Amino acid sequence: MPRPPYRIPTVTAVVVALSATFGTGLYAALGPAAASAGTWFPLGVLLAALLALGVVGSTAHLSLARPAGPELARGDLPAPALRLGAVARVTSRAAAGSAAALVFGAYVLPTQPVTIAVVAVLAVVAVNAFGVRISPGAARGLVVGTLLALTVAIVVGLRSDGPHAVLSSAMPAAATGAGIAGDGAGTPDDPAVATLQAAIEPGPLGVLAAAGFVFLAFTGLSRVAELGGSLRDPVRAIRRAPALAVVITTVLLLLLSAALLRGLGASGLASASAPLAALMDTSSSAQVGVLVRVGAAAATIAALLGALSRAAAGAARLSREGELPAFLGRGGSRGTPWVADLTLGVLTLAMTLLLSATTAIVVTVVAALVHHAVLHAAVLRLPGRPVRAAVVAVAGGVGCLAVAASMPPWPLVATAGALAAGWVLCAVTARSRSRAAAEEPVRRSDPEEQAA
Repeated sequence: MPRPPYRIPTVTAVVVALSATFGTGLYAALGPAAASAGTWFPLGVLLAALLALGVVGSTAHLSLARPAGPELARGDLPAPALRLGAVARVTSRAAAGSAAALVFGAYVLPTQPVTIAVVAVLAVVAVNAFGVRISPGAARGLVVGTLLALTVAIVVGLRSDGPHAVLSSAMPAAATGAGIAGDGAGTPDDPAVATLQAAIEPGPLGVLAAAGFVFLAFTGLSRVAELGGSLRDPVRAIRRAPALAVVITTVLLLLLSAALLRGLGASGLASASAPLAALMDTSSSAQVGVLVRVGAAAATIAALLGALSRAAAGAARLSREGELPAFLGRGGSRGTPWVADLTLGVLTLAMTLLLSATTAIVVTVVAALVHHAVLHAAVLRLPGRPVRAAVVAVAGGVGCLAVAASMPPWPLVATAGALAAGWVLCAVTARSRSRAAAEEPVRRSDPEEQAA
């Protein structure tokens, strides 16, 4: 008698959701958030959590209201808007891979972060092409390890006597206290850094930008909804697991904020390329700091693996739908889209070489917010939607666009250019493949007509 298929319980779904949030954001987002809003940045943490809960609500409603699940599908919105949402999602995931690699390099080898980041991207691209993916068991180990590393950092920070040493992994703080790490050194030559340093005094107006940086921690929350039929209780898991992950991650971020502010101060936090490692160094806890560095390395490399695999899956899906060239949809013997894995890996590698960690984070967040705004709009088009779902969708969509618009101008413009280029590529490819499909029956009939 065949065994029934394994179904993922809700508890495991919570672990999967936590593994999506326990990544790059926890180890890198609070520095630029502090540079944007100074000591006000914990308010940005709360605002980012509200945005994330709105996304969770709309994603759950889409997943449970129609067969397509959390993915945007034809009929949800006009074709141009759907295309924008799909391009934004792939762009966000590719940029998230670049950000994860650069943060990985900052924690593993602060003197050569870009070199280590490039090696990490190449290794993960090779692993992805062979079909390796993160299992629920691996996600459980990642969550436990991250909790252990963060608990150590929080305890050390809260017991610290305050900043009393020069941060070896940071640049000198700007006169305004608004410096920020860029490609490992955080020099003012980085346009994103210069934009953040331009503020006379970080304060409440920077809270929106701080929320944008912190939102990096919540960009992968759709992972539970994507499990779909693999869940033992889909309705309960899709509604509760991501929301619980948001709450737990928000509590951790607030505790980390308090620990980092006490241990480094706002200006020290804003200027640190690897905040948790800097906290260990300045707190005379170098030996314990090894654990934090190992935890950061494990979390960011897992985030890199997940981001690249999901970016490739999104590109392959667009290829199957006729939006991207057909070769991107080719799969290997293991069923993985190895051509898309390699193509998105090259794109991520280029971003890693050309962008700083700060800029990569901004591109990730802005593209993700655009995708989520489109997703909220799709909820508003669903027939028979509850009033509560409509309110969440409207508030969430407006919030996503407002936070995206508050991000540093240069990366914001770069993201808009990337989304426009991707949209045009998809539009041209879709028209070309549609025309070729329409002409194919005519070509097949020509020999028969000639024989007659």
